[in-house]
Amino acid sequence: MSVSVTLYPVSSEQDLRSRLQREGFVPAGRIFLPAGVFSCLALVAGLSSADIFSFAAATARRSDLTILQGRFSAGADDALALITGPALLRSLARCGRLPGKLSTELNRALDVSALRPRQITGRSRLLRLDRPGVMGILNVTPDSFYAESRQWRLDQALRLGERLAAEGADIIDVGGESTRPGAASVSLDQELERVIPVIEKLVRELDCPLSVDTSKSRVAAAAVAAGADFVNDISGLQFDPEMARVVAENEAGLFVMHSRGRPREMQHNTCYDDLLGEVVDHLAAAIDRSLDVGIRQDRLAVDPGIGFGKSAEGNLTLLRHLEALHSLGCPLLLGTSRKSFIGRVLGLEDPALRLSGSLATVALGVAAGVQMFRVHDVRATREAARMAWAVCHEQLP
Repeated sequence: MSVSVTLYPVSSEQDLRSRLQREGFVPAGRIFLPAGVFSCLALVAGLSSADIFSFAAATARRSDLTILQGRFSAGADDALALITGPALLRSLARCGRLPGKLSTELNRALDVSALRPRQITGRSRLLRLDRPGVMGILNVTPDSFYAESRQWRLDQALRLGERLAAEGADIIDVGGESTRPGAASVSLDQELERVIPVIEKLVRELDCPLSVDTSKSRVAAAAVAAGADFVNDISGLQFDPEMARVVAENEAGLFVMHSRGRPREMQHNTCYDDLLGEVVDHLAAAIDRSLDVGIRQDRLAVDPGIGFGKSAEGNLTLLRHLEALHSLGCPLLLGTSRKSFIGRVLGLEDPALRLSGSLATVALGVAAGVQMFRVHDVRATREAARMAWAVCHEQLP
């Protein structure tokens, strides 16, 4: 029998026990969870008794790894359940002290992204991410960079929301403050006046989850009370110290993004010593802050912030290395739609001409395991993402 490793994301002890039960795993002893945060379960089949002994001996002193021995079903060979984080699994796979077959299969399982979460939970709605999801952009603003996304009047905003839903949006993101480079901020009252009536109306008319695109905690609270399930904070919890607490108290889902500075000045400094490292560290800190105030990990997603405090070259670097962000253990949201770096690459100043470039980044994102795309063009994106997914997985959607 060949060695096989299957990995699953784990968000709680209850989730872990349910997964073990669903897989038919009968542990030989009690389950002792590792100290601190654990985030994945590896089920291993096909090891010999000698290999299992060797593995247990090599990892005996690790407090951040729990090893269970048992069987997947009655009459089956012995198997292992490893409960820990993906970083430790990667380290174990490369340490040179494990049976060669197990190291090979651990690396293979990690490389095919089996740990990427398959859903994100909102206040009352669940987004399944086993296929690429699409977040439609609805800007209740007069100054967003793409004219077609500006819907200043309530009736216009409602018509756009209906169209996004009809085209297959999995979620609609409603924003009342432009975050394009150089944009001025708006007052709390003005932002509330723009987004709350739209959310209240869309909740009544559409069967589609909503998120609110804001970095103000009071707007987030009002939007969730009006029916939004998620909060999309482009500051990654930097601008308003109350944001994480408000999201936790309202049991909403949260998208956290990397940005450097507010929109008015964020493009003034786009030089980094280690762009990818800083983005990962920023998002990891936002995740920690969220968990500390009681937001569950299954309610979190991360966004690298393409175009927010990055040069065109920096955006290309992030897109080339998106897979590194999966180490954070949260779903990945990507927003490249019609942005200026696409215009720089293709020589297209008008955002209206950048759809083809946008769809190219979506296809590359799917190949890198991105679970959700924030876009202006829902139908085209949905089709491009579905086609890329079918090729990457060698199966029909």
